[in-house]
Amino acid sequence: MNVLFISREKQGNQISPVVQAQADSLNDLVKLAIFSIRGKGWKSYITSIFKLRKYLKLNDVDLIHAHYSYVGMVASLASRKPLIVSLMGSDIEDYRVGRILIHIFNWLFWKTVIVKSQRSKNKIRLKNAFVIPNGIRLDLFKPIPPKEARNKVAFDPKRKYVLFLADPERPEKNYLLAKAACELVNQHYDLELLVLHNTPHKEIPYYLSAVDVLLLSSIFKGSPNAIKEAMACNCPIVSTDVGDVKELIGDTEGCYMTTFEPEDVAEKLLLVLQFGERTNGRDKIQHLDDKNIANKLFALYKSV
Repeated sequence: MNVLFISREKQGNQISPVVQAQADSLNDLVKLAIFSIRGKGWKSYITSIFKLRKYLKLNDVDLIHAHYSYVGMVASLASRKPLIVSLMGSDIEDYRVGRILIHIFNWLFWKTVIVKSQRSKNKIRLKNAFVIPNGIRLDLFKPIPPKEARNKVAFDPKRKYVLFLADPERPEKNYLLAKAACELVNQHYDLELLVLHNTPHKEIPYYLSAVDVLLLSSIFKGSPNAIKEAMACNCPIVSTDVGDVKELIGDTEGCYMTTFEPEDVAEKLLLVLQFGERTNGRDKIQHLDDKNIANKLFALYKSV
């Protein structure tokens, strides 16, 4: 089966690490190629329609899997090949107009839709939507002894570290909440809020094994991979109630849900610092191994 992934490029002319990881997980099951949408704004989407048409004339493709709603719309206007569209979370939560367009294109063109959490499925209300979260490379994201990890990333052994694993310039990531909460915690601990953005994927496990806690303060998410990666590394977590985070962490000791109030976030961070241990999060997410998810995708591909 010849499958074409379509995704928009991010900074550095690279597609999302999440999309790339999913593509890599399917390599043993299908013959897979990736088509990237380059540039910014609506012009890049419109010009990509014609570029994609040309690509499809020159290459044998049985099925298209587009990632993000607007990318799915490009694929819809470029081809009549069987099309699966993954809605990644932000395209469901962010824009009401975007949700209307999703319903229109789904009715006219899309064979099947993938959403990343039950919350997203409930919100978008598409009958042909399947909940298939992104998988996680458990062979890459695994616990590293904290002392070894801290030496690797050159942490001060006397300080506490809170990891913010997102672009602070994106409003939906809600960096200001994370910053305000950490300033409150600083009254009790020598604390550093560490921001990582565009860090090579292979280095992230060292940071997740070295920090005291991962803080996710986003306003909305689908099924955040940062949470799964932290769970795989047994890293404590404090997170707002977005996407499927509550289901992911469950009753894992050392992981806490929080409101959007800085005082509540700070209180939960203090609980983690007082806990002072690693979690058993890895045991809770074995079902999300990327090979398991790849098999679910392959079964969906065959049905389409």
